[in-house]
Amino acid sequence: MKLKTIIGTALLAGTCALPASAQIGEQRHNFSVGINGGINLNCVSFSPRVRQNNLMGINGGVTARYISEKYFSMICGAQIELNFSQHGWDEFYEDYPELQYTRKMNYLEIPFLAHLAFGKDRGLQFFVHAGPQIGFFLGDSYTISGDWDNYPGLTVEQHDKAVDNRFDYGITGGAGVELRTKAGNFLVEGRYYYALSDFYNSTKKDYFSRSAHGVITAKITYLFDLRK
Repeated sequence: MKLKTIIGTALLAGTCALPASAQIGEQRHNFSVGINGGINLNCVSFSPRVRQNNLMGINGGVTARYISEKYFSMICGAQIELNFSQHGWDEFYEDYPELQYTRKMNYLEIPFLAHLAFGKDRGLQFFVHAGPQIGFFLGDSYTISGDWDNYPGLTVEQHDKAVDNRFDYGITGGAGVELRTKAGNFLVEGRYYYALSDFYNSTKKDYFSRSAHGVITAKITYLFDLRK
């Protein structure tokens, strides 16, 4: 139900983000570009289950945004980003603290976001973002310690397994506040990414039926207007 709600919201928001002559609203052509950066809290949804702690990674890149219309009190637009983002997982077994395995996975990601905002043209605005996201796997690294061979009941198939699917896709959404000033626009945002794809093959003959990223991101963005 939650996933359907997110997809429905993204589709509805996307229709507001595009210019539409049939709608009654104040047309705008505000184009902004800038940079963003933040941190990720990562986990992976595995089936069979793999116990984990959240793994911290970095997230940063460039942002472009187009504001097309103000419809009553709602400001509608679209935003696209090109980001370097670290995903992965950190295995944790409370009964076996001597065992440690961490995999960091690097991606080039492109979120396509509807931007809906409420507030003043100069001053503070509240906004929501929603839309699809794609990613391209760049490479990974891992650290391991402990004698895992002495614990045969644990899932270790993922330790020596290379990524099968280098293309990642899913749904992302979040909310935040924006401070619009003469010096530029400053955004603080929280976002969640739910992967619909698996990075390991998931046919009936494969070990894992699910291996998908889940990412909580906190980020700061600075935008300056090229066209107001």
